[in-house]
Amino acid sequence: MDAVASKRGKQTVRNMFLSTLVTAACAGVIYMFVPHDENLDPIKRVDFSVELATVRVTAPYPVAAPEGLPEKWKPTSVSYDGAAGQAWHLGFLDPDGKYVAVEQSTTTPREYVPQVSQKAKNTGKTETIAGREWQYWEGEKYDALVLPEKGHTTVVTGSAPKERLVEMVEALRTEPTGGPAATPSASASPSASASASAS
Repeated sequence: MDAVASKRGKQTVRNMFLSTLVTAACAGVIYMFVPHDENLDPIKRVDFSVELATVRVTAPYPVAAPEGLPEKWKPTSVSYDGAAGQAWHLGFLDPDGKYVAVEQSTTTPREYVPQVSQKAKNTGKTETIAGREWQYWEGEKYDALVLPEKGHTTVVTGSAPKERLVEMVEALRTEPTGGPAATPSASASPSASASASAS
């Protein structure tokens, strides 16, 4: 009886092993023949045009958004919080898949910039971009270009390299193409910014 039981036990283990091999082989065949895209990006492109038009009417400062960026830049998020410092947010992935965000708020720079830049710190250095001096902040996670203006602050921040942050700054505008004269929001001269605010 013991010999029979031992034999049956070995057969059961063998059968389970063979079944596992067959199942794995079938799964492999199915995977090979079922169409799939390994490069499929789960992050969807968002259209922020409606939100932008609405916020440009309600926000107490010239709301910035990029124009003319290459198609490989992907907008991924948009929000406006009228109750929390009138905070405007646009999130993007750059052509290399790195994160870049445009952030604006009436909250004081000392409080606001570390919040949206993952605790980046002011280096004391500035970058002149399209005629305006931006502060350069560095952090372990994000770097940032910061433009404090009267009544609000504009921040371009993210995990992307500095060159990409500069590219975003250069693309920022406060008026849509086809509307009032399309002027750079943060890269415009102070008088141009005042005109945009008045319009």
